[in-house]
Amino acid sequence: MKRISPVWIAILGILVGVLLVLTYNTINRQRNYHNARYVEWRKLNLILDQIEKNYVDTIDNEAITDAAITAALAELDPHSVYMPPIELKEAETELAGNFDGIGIQFNVPNDTAIVLEVIPGGPSEKVGLQQGDRILQVDDQVIAGVKFPQDSMVRRMKGPSGTKVTVTVRRGREDIPFEITRGKIPVHSVDAAFMIDDTTGYLRLSKFSRSTYKECLEAGTKLLDEGMTKLIFDLRDNTGGYFDQALLLCNMFLDKGDEIVYMQGLHRKKENYTADGKGIMKEVALTVLINESSASSSEIFAGAIQDNDRGKIIGRRSFGKGLVQEPIYFNDGSGVRLTVARFYTPSGRSIQKPYSNDYQYDLYRRYSEGELLVADSIKIDTSEVYKTVGGRTVYGGGGIIPDIFVPIDTTRASDFYIACNKKATQMRFASATFDRYKDSLGDIDDYATLVQTLDRMNIPEAFRDYASKVDGISASPQEWKETEAYLIPQLRALIGRYSELGENAFYKLYMSVDPMLMKAIESD
Repeated sequence: MKRISPVWIAILGILVGVLLVLTYNTINRQRNYHNARYVEWRKLNLILDQIEKNYVDTIDNEAITDAAITAALAELDPHSVYMPPIELKEAETELAGNFDGIGIQFNVPNDTAIVLEVIPGGPSEKVGLQQGDRILQVDDQVIAGVKFPQDSMVRRMKGPSGTKVTVTVRRGREDIPFEITRGKIPVHSVDAAFMIDDTTGYLRLSKFSRSTYKECLEAGTKLLDEGMTKLIFDLRDNTGGYFDQALLLCNMFLDKGDEIVYMQGLHRKKENYTADGKGIMKEVALTVLINESSASSSEIFAGAIQDNDRGKIIGRRSFGKGLVQEPIYFNDGSGVRLTVARFYTPSGRSIQKPYSNDYQYDLYRRYSEGELLVADSIKIDTSEVYKTVGGRTVYGGGGIIPDIFVPIDTTRASDFYIACNKKATQMRFASATFDRYKDSLGDIDDYATLVQTLDRMNIPEAFRDYASKVDGISASPQEWKETEAYLIPQLRALIGRYSELGENAFYKLYMSVDPMLMKAIESD
């Protein structure tokens, strides 16, 4: 048998010793870490225990626990949050693609809910509810004329599929009760999709829900069939939603291998996402509209389009939310959305704006410092310089800075217009006008016919008379001259919304006084 050299025995002994030392140190560090964490947990439990046993008044243990979790997460970042069961369910329902309810959209211009849309095939249509009906009562709860909160109205009408609710409406001079059996109602994320002219399409997206890609695919295919070669994609006020839907949407426009976004965190390895080149919109000239309320998935889309030089970004700097939240669910139906990584655009820009003590007042600060009014007031971090695929310079520091800036419109500030806005005079006038012209307006499903019908209504004189008699608001000749150019298109849009064309009519009629949309049309 071959003998082992003393030298090798010595080396082996040293290696074993080193391994034992490293193992001991690792175990010791882990023990110290867990011990320290145990001490903190024990401290918290002791405090809660002492409160329960010794506090002077009766306490709500659940409320205290929720407050403790909320306070702990607040120390991390602005978007790691705890959500009680009801809040979590409502938030997830908003994006899920459907919810249980009665199938209507309504507005509350003053103190009474007015049905704007009865969803085709939904529970309300089946029993005969109509556009323009005024909702007086839900079961035994009167909701008209009592300043009933709108979110509470929604909760009373929602409910599990198969359950019944009685909705009483006023139609003309008659009060009619409808017993409605709740059912599954689709949640749409495409607000409007239509052709502006022979070659330019318009698509407005309000959120990134479970059905967003499917909706955009259907809307985009229809616009392509109608001759679209250019698309204005409106993401203003879209606060985001499902990440996978943003990826699918980017894939519709990008070439194979184009990077869409990547994410990375301390405990998350870098993950890259690229396009497969199979999208139906790759040849369509693209313009994206964003503003200070476009966030999260909207910024992922805009950043991918900008960094790949795939289209123009028009508007104002986006919100700056680029954190990845992972849901953690608890048995009681509550949950936590915990930040686990950051999003980065293809060029390497972090979408997330810096945290600060006044993070929640960022939009107010932007306005007060002039950023929403003048492009030169945008605070650009010149230390964060990046390049697009085509070599253009773009900047990091939070949010997506547009290629073409459009300020907010401050010209609509006559005393007459402001007074009307405060009392929602325009919306109530539109509702009253629909009541008057319901027979001729309600069934219109052709844009040219709608325009002709609106032209016959003498809206300027009718509105001035309504504002004066109903709300006591009068305009001097000078005020009316300053206001009429943008007020009348707004009124036509609000009235047109009551036709069968719905939101498409609203946005098409309103676009002439939409500076950002007009800039997009002019820049083609």
